[in-house]
Amino acid sequence: MTQTVSDASRDPRLIRILTYLMFMMFAMTTDSVGVIIPHVIKTFDLGMAAAGSFHYASMTGIALGGVCLGFLADRLGRKATIVLGLVAFAVTAFLFAVGKDFGFFVALLFLSGLAIGVFKTGALALIGDISSSTRAHTATMNMVEGFFGLGAIIGPAIVTALLAQGASWKWLYVIAGVLCVLLIIAALNVRYPQTPPAAQQKLDPRVTLAMFGNPYALAFSFAIMLYVGVETAIYVWMPTLLADYKGPAVLLAAYALSVFFILRAAGRFLGAWLLNRLSWTQVVAICSVAILVCFTAALAGGRAVAVFSLPISGLFMSVLYPTINSKGISCFPKAEHGSVSGVILFFTCVSAVISPWMMGLISDRFGDAAYGFALATGLAGLLAGLAVVNLVFDPSRHRLAAREGLDYAET
Repeated sequence: MTQTVSDASRDPRLIRILTYLMFMMFAMTTDSVGVIIPHVIKTFDLGMAAAGSFHYASMTGIALGGVCLGFLADRLGRKATIVLGLVAFAVTAFLFAVGKDFGFFVALLFLSGLAIGVFKTGALALIGDISSSTRAHTATMNMVEGFFGLGAIIGPAIVTALLAQGASWKWLYVIAGVLCVLLIIAALNVRYPQTPPAAQQKLDPRVTLAMFGNPYALAFSFAIMLYVGVETAIYVWMPTLLADYKGPAVLLAAYALSVFFILRAAGRFLGAWLLNRLSWTQVVAICSVAILVCFTAALAGGRAVAVFSLPISGLFMSVLYPTINSKGISCFPKAEHGSVSGVILFFTCVSAVISPWMMGLISDRFGDAAYGFALATGLAGLLAGLAVVNLVFDPSRHRLAAREGLDYAET
């Protein structure tokens, strides 16, 4: 069932397209939660904290799937891991159609998160296999996240259309399940590159856990956590912040989150182009400082400024996650890409749960969502400072150069 890298390289474009569509498909569900939650609150008569389980359950599942099962991508191979995860995701997606209880839905979201954690780490490891250099790896990651951004736009639009027609939001998951089945069929008929031989000897989750002691894995994971904390402030709490906006840009305030997602998606495609012209350290530093400016302006100018500056931040956020993620993965041998992807994914999801929760607590304590954004601005400041330090010292330069020579010289 395995093929050589040269066999797979006959049509790397098809592998890339399938990878892009996988990310778009699951983003349709994970980034639609904000639209679904108000209807869950109404249907089950829940408070915001309880209804937030729709977000926390999937993020927790992805985190555990990445850190506990990420090694499967290195041991079983990329193709088997991706298909396994997609099959599990499809099953949970179709089960939404028969669900009626809140607890049942939360359990499905957790299981679907585990499935995402499995096929996402497989896909992230696969990107390294089909990349010709660390620079190409980063460009591909930006394209992948661009399609993720498209899914984040398409999913909420589908939910809105379903609800407008009097249909249940549950059909979004059925639609995603159908797309997932099509992806499974396609994946089974595509030739994937062979898993690096060194990985075949590592059937042990402790390989992934050992990454928690690696300074490079931890440093990039910390940067990811800061970024995710800043981003979740937008898609979790910006609608609440702008709910009381009174001014000439009322229409923009109503569609601010959609504008943010559109700019984030557009920016990720732009990021793939930009990274071919500047060093990744320059791009990350420029975009991080720009985000800090957007958040500082919103904090200083209040809602009158936030209605403009916060959605615009999506354009600068677009390039950060895939670039940081790519460079963190590229610091390690290809045989370990599944394991390090799982670790970074774990920290991504931890921040996606803890950061908005802390912002919500602070906002509740002081009675205004603006106080939660003060915390987010602090996280943006730390991220910008870290990016500038990285630009000046570039501590991963030698490690990335070494992996470039060892892992990509013959591809």
